[in-house]
Amino acid sequence: MDLPLIWAVLIATAVGLYVLLDGFDLGVGILFPLASPKERDTMVASIAPVWDGNETWLVLGGGGLFAAFPLAYAIIMPALYLPIGLMLTALIFRGVAFEFRAHARKTGKRWWTVGFAGGSIAATVSQGLVLGGFLQGITIEGRAFAGGPFDWLTPYTLLVAAGLVAGYALLGAAWLVFKTDGELQKRARVWIRSLIVAVAVALGVISLATLSLGGDIIARWGVSLDGSFVPAQFAKFAIIPVIGALACLAVWHFAMKGPDYMAYLATVGVFLSGFAGLAVSIFPHIVPFSVTVHEAAARDNALGLLLVGTAVMLPIILGYTAYVYWIFRGKAEPGAYH
Repeated sequence: MDLPLIWAVLIATAVGLYVLLDGFDLGVGILFPLASPKERDTMVASIAPVWDGNETWLVLGGGGLFAAFPLAYAIIMPALYLPIGLMLTALIFRGVAFEFRAHARKTGKRWWTVGFAGGSIAATVSQGLVLGGFLQGITIEGRAFAGGPFDWLTPYTLLVAAGLVAGYALLGAAWLVFKTDGELQKRARVWIRSLIVAVAVALGVISLATLSLGGDIIARWGVSLDGSFVPAQFAKFAIIPVIGALACLAVWHFAMKGPDYMAYLATVGVFLSGFAGLAVSIFPHIVPFSVTVHEAAARDNALGLLLVGTAVMLPIILGYTAYVYWIFRGKAEPGAYH
């Protein structure tokens, strides 16, 4: 078995599930400023049973990187300490605000509402900066990070962060279409119409900006080092942007016409097309474009032992997650979470 490849797929899956699941409850927080106090209570009720469990996948992804690819972890973390620290701080503060808001009085509730929205936005921006800093490349000498503490702060990373805010807000709005009804659902449909345009534009601009980084990325998409276009190479992966465009159209259609759950599933399709484009652009590197999956992996005996434990725990986590979503299916009601 190719254990490094298996672990790369497992970690990518964990990160993808985190984005798709925690993304919608972060998106609900991002949309908080646009809603009325009563609508915010319904929005909280729609995510209350699942939001903390969604973050399990972030732990699995980060822990898996540390255990299975220690070299990559040792390079990536020092390069991105500041945005990762900000993300974790924002997630902690957001969790505190979520719980305290449910029990606070009027003035306190307003402050914790601001805290929940601010924590959601700050965590999302931080994740965008981490992703952008990862994609634009990390300065390495030997087997260690050799750049500066603010290498991650560039116009490109800010662009990725802005796109991720729009994407998470879209996931949140689609979730609200699925989980609410009445006036809030109508408003969520309106939000989707604006957000899907913003996300489509962001995907296009970020894709072009990523190609402008050059090197291996642009070669993967059919542009050779001398600047000539290679149609056969582009044709291998042309289906990915086509799927992304069709998914954007599907989000608009299902948000307006229903069924309600399809708006969220179509939004998932938009994100999956982005994941696929990312995979094509960087694989087999785990630190673009310096360290490959196999170079960064731990020894096979360690990976095998970790895989045994994961084979036991992963079905339990998946089963519990599915069970919670099933138990709390149906529309959320205002005041259901106190």
